[in-house]
Amino acid sequence: MTDEAASPVTVVSETISLATLKEIAASGFGDLVKAVVDVERGVMAVGGELHSDGEAILLDTGSRQADLWGINLYPDEYGAEGWIEYDSLINIRPRQGNRSRLVEDSGVRAAVVDIVGRLVKPNG
Repeated sequence: MTDEAASPVTVVSETISLATLKEIAASGFGDLVKAVVDVERGVMAVGGELHSDGEAILLDTGSRQADLWGINLYPDEYGAEGWIEYDSLINIRPRQGNRSRLVEDSGVRAAVVDIVGRLVKPNG
């Protein structure tokens, strides 16, 4: 991470440009953006230092914990298979059958891909 503070968390409910994601990455971790996706509401929070930062914002705006999944986005890899990484401490949920940091349910991963694909556009 750079010496600067991580970028503030932004809730994305309409499209965000790939260029904006790259700016968020540059202001924080350099190559990645922390994001939390609400698979029920179809929104995501991007930015912040920890996934729990985005999680808290979404919970404050009406999301349910069970619907939130932490991911990392690699804007320079946009469109490639690895541009979305399903790895976050907030994903450890034994009660929901998710016992690791990864999103284990293929249906949840597919929902995340659909939502991110709808919200992130190369030209905004």
